[in-house]
Amino acid sequence: MLSHIKIVLVETSHSGNIGAVARAMKNMSITNLCLVSPKLFPCAEATARAAGSDDVLARATVYQSLSEAVADCQLVIGASARSRTISWPEMTPRECAEKVVVNEAHNKVAIVFGRENSGLKNHELDLCHFLLRIPCNSNYSSLNIAAAVQVVCYELFVATNIQQETLVGDKGEQPLATATQMEMFYAHLHQALVDIGFMHPDKSKSIMRRLRRIYNRTLLDTKELDILRGILRMSQDHNKRS
Repeated sequence: MLSHIKIVLVETSHSGNIGAVARAMKNMSITNLCLVSPKLFPCAEATARAAGSDDVLARATVYQSLSEAVADCQLVIGASARSRTISWPEMTPRECAEKVVVNEAHNKVAIVFGRENSGLKNHELDLCHFLLRIPCNSNYSSLNIAAAVQVVCYELFVATNIQQETLVGDKGEQPLATATQMEMFYAHLHQALVDIGFMHPDKSKSIMRRLRRIYNRTLLDTKELDILRGILRMSQDHNKRS
């Protein structure tokens, strides 16, 4: 039931943490581990820390970038303890589990954990629909990455006992857009806003980051994305004629 979930680790520097994460995942029946540019993998230390979850390590997939790792996912959730200048839609591990297991069981989901010392960078968080925060002591909020993964995976495992929601109307008829489709949309949106004179091509990072936040939290499906891109194309054509 949890096979649609990827646990993604970005640029893990300590190989032992990869093994510890694999162990935490297998404890909770989650086996899809993805690694983005790990410092060292495979590694004997990772295998030793896996403590019997070698099969999870053996199936782990290594990617060169986060965008590549989440390309086929319709929902991407980034775990972070740091506050951001631009606020992000946030959820707790329990809220995350209910959404992922109960509401998004038919979609591919990535839950992303950043570097041990610095977490996720802003351009990586741009790929995420939600920010996941683990409530803990405000005076000491630093969690080991394996401990953070264990908390999230536990909530996912517990949520498998929650009754599936009843679909209403046309909800769920169209698949949610994948990360790749969303990135194509954002590139199109950026170009369209430049074409109609709304935005200067060299002064757009803050505007695009805020627009990403708006569209990411709505979880667009493929039909909705087609409609929006159609509007962008017509706006560009109208601007050329005028």
